[in-house]
Amino acid sequence: MPCQSAQLPFFIRSLQKPLKPIFPPSTQSLPSYSSSSSSSSSKDQPHDPQIFNSPPQERAPFKTGDLSFYSLIHNYSTALDFASLDNVLLQMKREGRVFIERNFIVMFKAYGKAHLPDKAVDLFHRMGAEFQCRQTVKSLNSVLNVIIREGLFDHVLEFYSDVVASKSLNIRPNGLTFNLVIKALCKLGLVDRAVEVFRGMPLRNCAPDGYTYATLMDGLCKEGRIDEAFSLLDEMQIEGIFPNHVTFNVLINALCKKGDLGRAAKVVDNMFLKGCVPNEVTYNALVHGLCLKGKLDKAVSLLNQMVLDKCVPNDVTYGTLIDGFVKKGRAADGVSVLISLEERGHCGNEYIYSSLISGLFKEGKPEHAMQLWKEMVEKGCKPNTVVYSALIDGLCRVGKPEEAREVLLDMKNKGYVPNAFTYSSLMKGFFNAGGSLKAILFWKEMDNDNCNHNEVCYSVLINGLCKDGKFREALMVWKQMLSRGIKLDVVAYSSMIHGFCNANLVEQGLKLFHQMLYQEPQSQPDVITYNILLNALCMQNRISRAIDLLNMMLDQGCDPDFITCDIFLKTLRDKVYPPQDGSEFLDELVVRLIKRHRTIAASKIIEVMLHKFLLPKASTWAIVVQQLCKPKKIRLAISECWSRLCHML
Repeated sequence: MPCQSAQLPFFIRSLQKPLKPIFPPSTQSLPSYSSSSSSSSSKDQPHDPQIFNSPPQERAPFKTGDLSFYSLIHNYSTALDFASLDNVLLQMKREGRVFIERNFIVMFKAYGKAHLPDKAVDLFHRMGAEFQCRQTVKSLNSVLNVIIREGLFDHVLEFYSDVVASKSLNIRPNGLTFNLVIKALCKLGLVDRAVEVFRGMPLRNCAPDGYTYATLMDGLCKEGRIDEAFSLLDEMQIEGIFPNHVTFNVLINALCKKGDLGRAAKVVDNMFLKGCVPNEVTYNALVHGLCLKGKLDKAVSLLNQMVLDKCVPNDVTYGTLIDGFVKKGRAADGVSVLISLEERGHCGNEYIYSSLISGLFKEGKPEHAMQLWKEMVEKGCKPNTVVYSALIDGLCRVGKPEEAREVLLDMKNKGYVPNAFTYSSLMKGFFNAGGSLKAILFWKEMDNDNCNHNEVCYSVLINGLCKDGKFREALMVWKQMLSRGIKLDVVAYSSMIHGFCNANLVEQGLKLFHQMLYQEPQSQPDVITYNILLNALCMQNRISRAIDLLNMMLDQGCDPDFITCDIFLKTLRDKVYPPQDGSEFLDELVVRLIKRHRTIAASKIIEVMLHKFLLPKASTWAIVVQQLCKPKKIRLAISECWSRLCHML
């Protein structure tokens, strides 16, 4: 339903223009070609291929280009009956019939619907060589569209290059061809090459259109090159091409994901000025941006404004808002949004329910989560693998792995296949409950269900074995993981380092830690990894080595937490003579973090000091307050700090 004028403070009233797709179909749906004597039923059912097997004198005198053959091609293509299609093509070839391009385009579309891009490519090449039908740019675009819809973007480029380079085909690409190629390049992350193709279009006598610009802008935005995308917006308007909803939504979505809501609001204003009223895609992007910034109340207000403007929220809108509440630890508010959704005649989907159930369990509200599960089933929303997995994970989180196993059995009985996340949750639940043997049985059960062990499953298994004191077994699993080429994540590394440290093999743990520093981002050490090693070094009274590791931690951009503080406070109290209370150490740590512009981390160390009744120096306190607060809000911040102190006292 189209939106009407919005009343948001940054919106400007204007008129609406219809939304166009980024890539229109390369050809229009072809009519059903049949002879004038055909009955209406012939359009609904394919002709009987046996008519071609009767003797020539017993059948109608078909002439070259008879429309009955074309009607058969159309009908069999609609029915996706490719065996009959092949028979018709062979019969036409034997009788010397004339093949026309538009019938091949119908067949290309059929192969696209059947997800058979290779068949479409093969038929394209057979057109000229076997059926003497000259391919044109229409056929090229049709096949490109089939391949691109399958997400085989590298094949798009390969096919395009082969066809354009062929002198025998002599096909000149048009604007739609370049749009599809630019889209494929952008999807592959080859944005600079896409820009080259875009700049070369005028040399081929092809002018870029709105879809060309929108596609390239989307590619630039996904690479984080938003300013270049805005330059293209200015360029297209200079060229006399008016941006539409698709163009504006690309920019708004990119800015919202980046968290630049102020600039996104200005784009919406510009959108109104150009005669485009925000649609549901625009609102969804804005809601998502507000949720990312934690401005959930404003997101709710925007949702209400959306309804008032008669722009109907969809599952994406509600799902985004609910997920935002869940991530902020406000799953109960997310349930209120679900109730609002249902009051407006919508039904929550399985992703909304899985997010809420998972959130309620994480917030320690298992009764509410189970109640929501029961209500979902009673309302007729059938749980799928995603919802079942959320319930299983939640039950394992609250120490009820046996109940989770019962849910797994129910899940299997109803035909739903558990995935790696389902099994990793069960393994973690049984390890935490002391049932390591049952956890290992689930590992073996994955093989029976043809469920591949991914890096998460390996990490859970290694972590569980290390915590259970089975370091040798964990080391065997670690070696198996390496031999199979599975990427190691930070959990797996940290678990093995913990195992080495517990086995009093700290040097081996440090060696593994240094390997992590040269790995991919998902394998870089986090605060848990550092805390494991810091604790091990301090336990061995290697305090200077622990200080060096802390310095490396700060240099690597990893912020200490309250556990880091506790490790050093305990060490300074028990391992140093004379004992120290640690206030000077933490005070210096705060100053170092401030100098690195890591104010939030510094404020957390201040909180630890206050809880331990270790007062920071006046100069340190002043620096933290100035960094955290804007001038007009300093008094408010100081008042809040004093109220916290009074509450603790």
